[in-house]
Amino acid sequence: MVRPLEGQIALVTGASRGIGRGIALQLGQAGATVYITGREPSKSDNIYETSLPALDQTAKDIQDRDGKAVIVYCDHGKDEDVKRLFEQIETETNGRLDILVNNAYSAIKDFRSAGGAAFFDLEPNFWDSVNNVGLRNNYICGVYAAKMMVKRKSGLIVNISSAGGLQYVFNVAYGVGKCAVDRMSADMAVELKPHNIACVTLWPGTVKTEMAQIMQKNDEIGQVLKIDKELADKQVEGAESVEFSGKAIVALASDSKLMKKTGKILLTYDIAKEYKFKDIDGKMPGDMRQMKTALEFLGWKRLASWTPGCLRVPLIGLHMASYKFL
Repeated sequence: MVRPLEGQIALVTGASRGIGRGIALQLGQAGATVYITGREPSKSDNIYETSLPALDQTAKDIQDRDGKAVIVYCDHGKDEDVKRLFEQIETETNGRLDILVNNAYSAIKDFRSAGGAAFFDLEPNFWDSVNNVGLRNNYICGVYAAKMMVKRKSGLIVNISSAGGLQYVFNVAYGVGKCAVDRMSADMAVELKPHNIACVTLWPGTVKTEMAQIMQKNDEIGQVLKIDKELADKQVEGAESVEFSGKAIVALASDSKLMKKTGKILLTYDIAKEYKFKDIDGKMPGDMRQMKTALEFLGWKRLASWTPGCLRVPLIGLHMASYKFL
């Protein structure tokens, strides 16, 4: 089996479950030694959702694929924990870190509790629960990772974000946080480019995470997204696996011309088309740039029903949609 990342060192934050778990599995399968982080079991989401996988299961699954995993329990909301994490990596790898994937996110429980509440109906510290780990921690990890990468004149930083950075999704704190992550990647890329280090934002589509499936079963997704149940179920049914993002990152990290993409927002579906891979079931998942899908999500069902499935929203269309002047 070809292992394109053999010998490389990667860090995936928030790898107990969901997208982080899928990314870690694919990086390990590709030959990288993967440092994986998550909160200690007594402090993780397993406390209230016992069916969720834990960090040690991610490590075991990587090892079952002949990969190497290093578990580091880390609360990414605590600066001292994050500092110790990077000190450990630097000591154990002789200062080498090839790939950082900023994925840690701690607000899902709060989203479920908030439902579809408006920002003014929530306590102000809801902002911190969403963006302390999901935004601020990404910057801190980026600082420590870049310090190691600059010395070697090589590296890749991937910040996981979403289309919530483009238009309203979930709530105010979420959208502002994702928009900031996107801008952070672009600005980090400017300062890292002279050192041959790439920094990109990755937008997965709808992902069939463990939590998404639990929320679908409990009819919570429509409430949180403010869409009807039929559309919510359709979104999950056509969703990506948690490993699709991992396949995308392996493809990027293996590309000798990666620096041409630095600073950009990259969509998992687009990466799959470019590098010619499919999801783990051998199929392509839903395409967020499909015109029909976008119209349905915006509530224009009748217009969507008349729209050919082959039409895609051009990237310039996404770019223009982000403007706030008109």
